[in-house]
Amino acid sequence: MNLSLKQLATYASLLVIGSGVGLLGGQYLLKPQRSSENLSTFPTVVKPLSNPAEQSSATAAAAPNNSNFIAAAVERVGPAVVRIDAARKIVNDVPDAFQNPIFRKFFGGELPVPKERVERGTGSGFILSGDGRLLTNAHVVAGTNRVEVTLKDGRTFEGEVLGSDSVTDVAVVKINAKGLPSVQLGRSDNLIPGQWAIAIGNPLGLDNTVTAGIISATGRSSSQVGVPDKRVSFIQTDAAINPGNSGGPLLNDRGEVIGINTAIRADAQGLGFAIPIETAKRVAEQLFAKGKVEHPYLGVQMVDLTPALRKEINQDTDANLKVNQDQGVLVVRVFDSSPADKAGIQQGDIIQKINGKQVRTSSDVQLRVESSSIGAPLQLEVNRNGQVLAVQVKPAPYPANANS
Repeated sequence: MNLSLKQLATYASLLVIGSGVGLLGGQYLLKPQRSSENLSTFPTVVKPLSNPAEQSSATAAAAPNNSNFIAAAVERVGPAVVRIDAARKIVNDVPDAFQNPIFRKFFGGELPVPKERVERGTGSGFILSGDGRLLTNAHVVAGTNRVEVTLKDGRTFEGEVLGSDSVTDVAVVKINAKGLPSVQLGRSDNLIPGQWAIAIGNPLGLDNTVTAGIISATGRSSSQVGVPDKRVSFIQTDAAINPGNSGGPLLNDRGEVIGINTAIRADAQGLGFAIPIETAKRVAEQLFAKGKVEHPYLGVQMVDLTPALRKEINQDTDANLKVNQDQGVLVVRVFDSSPADKAGIQQGDIIQKINGKQVRTSSDVQLRVESSSIGAPLQLEVNRNGQVLAVQVKPAPYPANANS
């Protein structure tokens, strides 16, 4: 028996693997400002210098007439950051009330004509290669397959949206040009809080705006950021990110791209979030090659156990569920006919390991599933009523109706 929505809300916020739970939470806000190649040619990562002081001074020295490493990084990367102007048609449908026979009688059977309007907006992006391959956010180009791309030097190109992935909020665009400036990709998997972070973008239409701060945290789950329908482990930064920054690069102190600026906390200042560049690169490679991304899907909802949550669940007589651990990843729902359902995963199971590696949080499970292959068996170790069981699950492609 599945827990009710009311019970789920009582226990904790759910992280969904294979099923969205709606759009953004009320106190969070993504900032979409709407007013047959692969990436094998991505630049290689520069080996870091021995210490930050040596690194910063060397970077600054490499760029004449700049007084610090931030200015040096911006001078190198700025020309590869673009403005993306997008437009989409919005149709206001006739309200259902107008279909009422009484309404039609009094208005002579004539119904209002649906109105169409054009919604325009501006976002950011950056050039991956000299032949015009660009990376941005999916929400920046949502609803259109053509955009206008403006370079820092003022040149304007028509861009074709080659692919967009709403699950990770990554999109790729191609413009017909040669010899363009391009960014250099770094790494985000070795970031630690306190390191420098530099953001470049077009906030509020102010092109090539630069802000700087630090890496505030790493590994923020989608549910923590307020976008539980996404599959991203976000970088948090206090570098100022504003409407229009979406899709722009987040840089380290060497001027390497470590993320895509994507979301902010609507009710706070200094809380910005970026998609790690490893995730963006992996998704972009598939989008350039196939125009779409297939995400592995299990079909479960999970919650992280705590002693308080365990006590609350066990005291709820309506839950029909008893938990015997204070830690672990508790399965609170299994979707019908999903891979997890077919494999025999049950509500109340506590996931302990995947392919022999321990998982402690829902985010751990999410990352392991996302990095797996569709159809390739995953070996799960679960605790069911105190008994440890081995279960084999074969992830399926993320279904198109998973958010319903």
